[in-house]
Amino acid sequence: MYNNTNLTLDDEYFDVREDKPRRRTKKEKRRGQNANLNLRDVYPKTKNQIRTFTDYSKGNHLLLQGVAGTGKTFISIYLALQEILNQNSKKDKLVIVRSVVPTRDMGFLPGNQKEKQRAYELPYYSIFTELFGRGDAYDYLKNRGTVEFISTSFVRGTTLNNCIVIVDECQNLTFHELDSVITRIGDNCRILFCGDFLQSDLQKDTEKKGLLQFMQVIRSISEFKTVQFEEGDIVRSALVKAYIIAKLDHGIFT
Repeated sequence: MYNNTNLTLDDEYFDVREDKPRRRTKKEKRRGQNANLNLRDVYPKTKNQIRTFTDYSKGNHLLLQGVAGTGKTFISIYLALQEILNQNSKKDKLVIVRSVVPTRDMGFLPGNQKEKQRAYELPYYSIFTELFGRGDAYDYLKNRGTVEFISTSFVRGTTLNNCIVIVDECQNLTFHELDSVITRIGDNCRILFCGDFLQSDLQKDTEKKGLLQFMQVIRSISEFKTVQFEEGDIVRSALVKAYIIAKLDHGIFT
């Protein structure tokens, strides 16, 4: 269910004390550029979606884990954008981090770095289109610096400040990659991990063990809340829900 939420920002800013125009900050200019986008209101449909909204509203970092089709990435992006696009927000942008599956080596794809990454950004085009009702919403926000996509291949050496970080498809990251991402988090940041650990593309037992070790570490940190999505939380379609339930009933967990 959606309702339109109009995002507006005055074209001119005034210093009340001096009663005269002042120069707008980069953050204010960016929000002004995004003002003609309408982010639709999204309401949780299942118990674990409700829990996600609640834990996020309390300022927690999140580990959203569970079966496909439960809206983990969708609601994470919505909650992040809702906060970032608020005029009073202290966060500048949304950073989406994703592994390059299956090889984590972008060299096999043709084109430059941006062209190679585009293949892994395709899911976000549809999500942003649904959230804003505009097919160009993802590119629009990327071009204005409100959204940034980073591959784990290039995350080292960076420090992420004043942003919300979503680590998507995190079941395909090794412990080293997950460790590299979380240690990039700087001041005034929030991080959300989204993944379905039954669909990991990791092949080596040591890599799978490292993923479980990372989850154990995250769950021991009081600032993190873990939400386990189950079959009853599947909202993508009735067919997807029936298929996943049948697959699990047959003992198939890949």
